[in-house]
Amino acid sequence: MSILSTSLGITRYRVVEEIQDSLWREVPKRLADNAFRDIDATTDERSWGWCNLDNMLDMDWADSPPEKGHYMCFSLRLDTRRIPPAVFKKHCMIALAQELNQAKAEGKAFISKDRRREIKDQVMLRLRARSLPVPAVFDAVWNTQTGRILFCSTNAKAKTLFEDHFNLSFGLNLEPLTPFFLAMDMLGEGVASRLEHLEPTSFI
Repeated sequence: MSILSTSLGITRYRVVEEIQDSLWREVPKRLADNAFRDIDATTDERSWGWCNLDNMLDMDWADSPPEKGHYMCFSLRLDTRRIPPAVFKKHCMIALAQELNQAKAEGKAFISKDRRREIKDQVMLRLRARSLPVPAVFDAVWNTQTGRILFCSTNAKAKTLFEDHFNLSFGLNLEPLTPFFLAMDMLGEGVASRLEHLEPTSFI
């Protein structure tokens, strides 16, 4: 989801560890080292990595650098091949029927369990080879002055992928800035026990 959209869902994060000043100089290289790798010519099910926020096809940041003022801006790109279950089932039935006919011609009455599993794997690979991966892009904006990050998604799976790949790339852990953590950030960790016992107000 683009940060420039008129309407979007955003998850706010803070970096748990203290950020060393030297890290900011290393960000472009670390992004490139963990950039997205295209799977159009493969049978891989998924691929993910960083790309240019201005152009999801730019994994070398040739069009524009990630530095924009006192922000580091980049995107997480995720490409996924999705084979509809009904399509997979149909082609498995066709392949198993052909295998059974061949087995009967050879005097066999059934197909072994291992062979059935092997046929299903082969069918999935063939379907993936004929299917183009669907891209999804999630923008991220990292404030170098505060260390806070805006991630353009509220989807649980997208957030987990972002958090894991961020940790892999930068060696830093992210903490979502939920209302609970924002209150602790404003009032201090000493109020944690009081916040834990707060009850939501009903306005009905």
